[in-house]
Amino acid sequence: MQSEEQAEQVVRELSSRLHTALRDGGLAAEPVLELACLLEERGVSTPATRELLERPVSRLTPADLTRLGESLLRDTGFEPTFALEPRMWDVLAQALKVVERDVRAAGITGTLRLVTQDWDDNGHAWVEFQGGYWSNHGTSIPPSAGNDFQGALARVADATQEVIMELIWKVWPICARHDRGLRVGLEHGIAVWRCTGDGTHTVAPIGKLT
Repeated sequence: MQSEEQAEQVVRELSSRLHTALRDGGLAAEPVLELACLLEERGVSTPATRELLERPVSRLTPADLTRLGESLLRDTGFEPTFALEPRMWDVLAQALKVVERDVRAAGITGTLRLVTQDWDDNGHAWVEFQGGYWSNHGTSIPPSAGNDFQGALARVADATQEVIMELIWKVWPICARHDRGLRVGLEHGIAVWRCTGDGTHTVAPIGKLT
């Protein structure tokens, strides 16, 4: 009998196979059915698992397998890792370069980079500044943030702001008009810096502070 940890590992492996097959094409019925059976054995019964166990395999079309495979990934809460989707890391790295323009515009020096940590079982990215990061209350960035550049820009800016303020003990960035700290937001799908002065107003898109 499998331990809970072993079962979770099998679920992750099967989910990774499904994700890769859905991305690259060539999804077979076997891993989809295997994952559905495993989920049912663990007490996770969903419309997708029930449909897969009730329908004859011969009647599952490629479209059915795609639909049900995607449903199973949602049911398991699967998120691809950076190793599985390196493009997501590339998106976050590009976002950090944009955020770094605002850091340098404020006269803040020190190396900024994205790192992963061995102790982080989620495999998230962390912004490191001057060789430091704040694991107790820092903002990590999941691989899925790399699916959308503006969303990635907002997540990276938020993480960068937090780690910089923790290390320099100053608020950054600041609205020159109101002398208040700025916060990250999305405006019409664009990542921006906002100030709460005069209600709330947008100071600049991220990467455009002067």
